Amino acid sequence: MTMFDTVGYPEPPTVGGEAETLLGSLERQRATFAWKCAGLDEDRLRVGVGASAVTLGGLLKHLAYLEDLNFTRGLAAAPLPSPWREVDWASEPGWDWHSAAADSAADLYRLWESSVDRSRRAVADVLTTVGVDCVYRAPDGTLLTLRRLVVDMIEEYARHTGHADLIREAIDGRVGEDPPGPAYPFEIR
Repeated sequence: MTMFDTVGYPEPPTVGGEAETLLGSLERQRATFAWKCAGLDEDRLRVGVGASAVTLGGLLKHLAYLEDLNFTRGLAAAPLPSPWREVDWASEPGWDWHSAAADSAADLYRLWESSVDRSRRAVADVLTTVGVDCVYRAPDGTLLTLRRLVVDMIEEYARHTGHADLIREAIDGRVGEDPPGPAYPFEIR
């Protein structure tokens, strides 16, 4: 079950432990980002604003990659899944951003949701054994805690949700900080 199958909007607890508060904030960022990208076809996922090359499709694919790079490969120490493991990143920098233009909306939504699901499982596994103080080696060799990873991903989503906000407003006027009502599933128009 993903956040799109649940009723209600993810919200950090007003009184909760460290893990619940951090993960609640990350889930809120994910849900807001998902709402900004929801319900668009391929053409609309390719729309940019001004001189920027950033698109909602590129954001979906980029954040899917960061989810897998940081949680699947880093935290869980598992191999990167497809499509990431097939990419020659040295000869194709920015592949996650520019290759999204060739993907269907359904494939982009599915890729992001699958990456988020893997991330949630990796976090759940660590929280049941060690907790937010878990120290692991990131893909770049840096030692990190789960706490630091979640804070970094909150920042990553917050920044890119700002980009998504501007792009979505240019597409159809959708604005707002939080999705109204229940979390929205991705639907293709």
